[in-house]
Amino acid sequence: TNAAAAESDAEARSILERAAAASFPPLHAVHHLLSVGVCVRCIFRMFGAFSHACSCASLTVSFFHSFLEEHDDSAKGGPCSCLSTDESCCSICFGILLPTCHQDEGVVPFDDISRIDIITSMVSQAIQREGYQIDGFSLEISLPAVVAANERAIRLYMKEKYGSENWFKDEMFSQQTMSAKEGLRLLIAPSLEKQLGVKHGNNSFRIRLTYTHDDASLKLKSLLPNDSNRKRKAESREGNDTRRNSTYDDKQTLSEADSFIHKSLEGIQDKEFCSLFKLPPEKVSKPCHLVISFLRSPIYIGGRYLKLSRNVSQSCWIIDDERMGEASVEVRMLGSGRPFLIEVLNVRSIPSAIEIQQISDKINSSEKKHVRIRNLKLVDNEIWAMMREGEAEKQKQYAALIWTSSPLTDDDLQKISVINDMEIVQNTPIRVLHRRSPLERKRIIHWMEIEKVEGSSNYYLLHLCTQAGTYIKEFVHGDLGRTNPSIGSMLRCRAEILQLDVTDVKMDLLQ
Repeated sequence: TNAAAAESDAEARSILERAAAASFPPLHAVHHLLSVGVCVRCIFRMFGAFSHACSCASLTVSFFHSFLEEHDDSAKGGPCSCLSTDESCCSICFGILLPTCHQDEGVVPFDDISRIDIITSMVSQAIQREGYQIDGFSLEISLPAVVAANERAIRLYMKEKYGSENWFKDEMFSQQTMSAKEGLRLLIAPSLEKQLGVKHGNNSFRIRLTYTHDDASLKLKSLLPNDSNRKRKAESREGNDTRRNSTYDDKQTLSEADSFIHKSLEGIQDKEFCSLFKLPPEKVSKPCHLVISFLRSPIYIGGRYLKLSRNVSQSCWIIDDERMGEASVEVRMLGSGRPFLIEVLNVRSIPSAIEIQQISDKINSSEKKHVRIRNLKLVDNEIWAMMREGEAEKQKQYAALIWTSSPLTDDDLQKISVINDMEIVQNTPIRVLHRRSPLERKRIIHWMEIEKVEGSSNYYLLHLCTQAGTYIKEFVHGDLGRTNPSIGSMLRCRAEILQLDVTDVKMDLLQ
């Protein structure tokens, strides 16, 4: 409405008057920045007044120029280049702060009054399209390195043009300037909050806006000094660079180019910078390309599993392109179960406790009854470290059916049962040498109990508790002397393991 427009204009005028009095250099310098293609928002950003001006829709170039005409004689009379209708982008930010950008669907229009809302609307539609459910968001912004180079070029240009005037202070920019990235965040975050209905802050759901400008980035990279001949750089500056042809793989080198640009700019002194780059930077007609992406931090689902079948592998590995079961395929996991943790990447929605229970119920109601799970729940990411620590410290209890080549005496049974915290040495077992390094490992056998199987003189049930990482099969049969001592060596007979069950995993996790 006319009343709303008048109110917005009054707000814009008030902002300009405050900035002119407190932050701006002389208005003829401000007007000159406009004329060389610096956008209104970059001007406010460079002189420390951006936070006051960022949300005011009436602060257009034409409104700004009208204000300057009223207060500065140099802006009066005749056509002015800052009012050009050639649709050039800002010579610093490439229109990012207006914003104007290329997307895969084409160029976002220049003529919409609420250009920030265009971006946030695209974000909102993409979130819905990809099926994310969110309760908040954090905002990540990536800008091409050439934006920082352009800003430095403008600062040095201002120093070159106005450095001799009394008002100019060399440190004024570094003290007052807000980065383009932070300026864009200040513009977009409130609009996103309104569009999405959730708050911006530290959140597991991240919205990433990646701006690129291939032409400008690659051109800037060609100007920077490196191990190649600097004469080529000077020729490129004059537009005579003939090193590349149309088939040059620009896309592949863009991320490397930005990294190289950032590093190189830090090492270039102002004098060398001025000799390499055109001051002020040229206006460009092509805006940045914008890619919108989303990422949710991993979620972790943990619990304990029981493996009730001797025909299901604990995990899988591949030999000669053939999927094979682990050697412990016949080992059951009983008792309270073994702790497990699943990392789920970039989930669209975080499952509720009811949904987690439904997953557990579905697994446990399987007709095959190979696997059961207990205490399934969402857990914090700190549990990763706890699992790692527990792996090294945990104890495991086993029940093994073994065979011995000769019957055992009562003294033999007693000899096994009195063992307490016995150290053994195990070389990497022969059966796993194809996939594990040949190492010597010291492990502890905490205790053992052995009992005769009724009705047989050579079959026994061995119960034992060991340090994590002990090879139980090899501890029984000795692995051709690679495990010492072993049940076979202690009893002076041949010993073989026929069946093995894990009966408990001593870890205070996911109980």
